[in-house]
Amino acid sequence: MEKIKYISLNFLLLLLSSNYIECQLIKFGSAKGLFMDLGVGPRVPVGDNSIMENLGTGVQVTFSYSDNEFLPIFLYGSVGHQHNPGRQNFYGGSDYSAYSVNLIYLNAGVRYYFSPIVENVVILMPIIEGGINWGYFIKQHEFKLDRYRNDYIEETQKFGFHIGGGFSMFLLDVVVYYNHYYNNEYISIDLRIRLPIYVSI
Repeated sequence: MEKIKYISLNFLLLLLSSNYIECQLIKFGSAKGLFMDLGVGPRVPVGDNSIMENLGTGVQVTFSYSDNEFLPIFLYGSVGHQHNPGRQNFYGGSDYSAYSVNLIYLNAGVRYYFSPIVENVVILMPIIEGGINWGYFIKQHEFKLDRYRNDYIEETQKFGFHIGGGFSMFLLDVVVYYNHYYNNEYISIDLRIRLPIYVSI
């Protein structure tokens, strides 16, 4: 555990000493850090909604915090957006001419870093994450003219959860998530770049 503490935060924080800012944060341990992650990747619908939705894309911004009192655990919060278009083969056997889903979401959770499996050239650590979701869904329904149905936009809010796992070089992560909302489930793959906002030893 002590090995992770020095490798995951203290050593990297010293390496990034040019980013230090002299100010006070919540008083936990003596070494602390606040980071911002920029992530992007595909969004794959699963379950019943995969009949209507095609592969989509998503982007998210995550803020994470930890200090040496509870390393290797990080707390995080995310805001993101994803877009999934409709499936072309769904249109042929339905009244739809177009369908799409836009999702705006907020996540909060906990990330755990395992001991490094590679330490020689780069530090490579397995990670797991999990937490709760709030999502705002905007679904566009458009119908064929000869079906005489009115187009409409469906807007709903849902709560859910996410779990994920992957690998981290601390400043670069690759993570696969399962995201669950009622009647809406997704597998997401994120490539994340981590930027230090505040670090202190």
